[in-house]
Amino acid sequence: MSRNWVAWHADYERDTPLRRRLTIVQGHIADVLRSSGRSPLTVVSICSGDGRDLLGPLAWDPARNRVRGRLVELNADLAAKAVEAANDANLPGIDVVVGDAGVTTAYRGAVPADLVLICGVFGNIVDADIERTISALPMLCADGATIIWTRHRRPPDLTPTIRRWFREAGFLEVAFEAVPGSAASVGVQRLARRPLPFEEGVRLFSFFESDAGMPT
Repeated sequence: MSRNWVAWHADYERDTPLRRRLTIVQGHIADVLRSSGRSPLTVVSICSGDGRDLLGPLAWDPARNRVRGRLVELNADLAAKAVEAANDANLPGIDVVVGDAGVTTAYRGAVPADLVLICGVFGNIVDADIERTISALPMLCADGATIIWTRHRRPPDLTPTIRRWFREAGFLEVAFEAVPGSAASVGVQRLARRPLPFEEGVRLFSFFESDAGMPT
């Protein structure tokens, strides 16, 4: 990959569209945590980076020890940061795996999940891979699972098509929000069909070579 992902994460530390997108994503994660009360909750984060989207809300949740999750990240430096953050927040139920999040094998033993995060992914893979991934997401999901996803709306805006693909895959839209001052957006979907049986070794997507300055 041409993008320096560690440097890219530095934009979270400033008032940037990425930081504003993070705030929206964390708000939706917090909503899922609140709505689940103190019931056990399983989470999977696809291409999790340093895990801050999930680990932030979890650190604030008084019932966080009920949450079990797997963060899958290919970049070892970012994964190490996620491990450190999970340890600092005393989240022993969070497992960080260095591996290819684009293959379902990475989620063996961690699914079905009640919450699936796929943030910063759809802007870095080809359209056919987006459709393939959405169609396969029910195999990672528990009954009624929530999906939180992101994608830019730069022309040609693919988000209307992505939302249709989710409908066709059996999801109901809970929310779709534009990130203020940017072309970024955040979507929330809920599985309204029966989950699919999990299959190992299924290739969902591959990241393409991307320009270092291109937002996701």
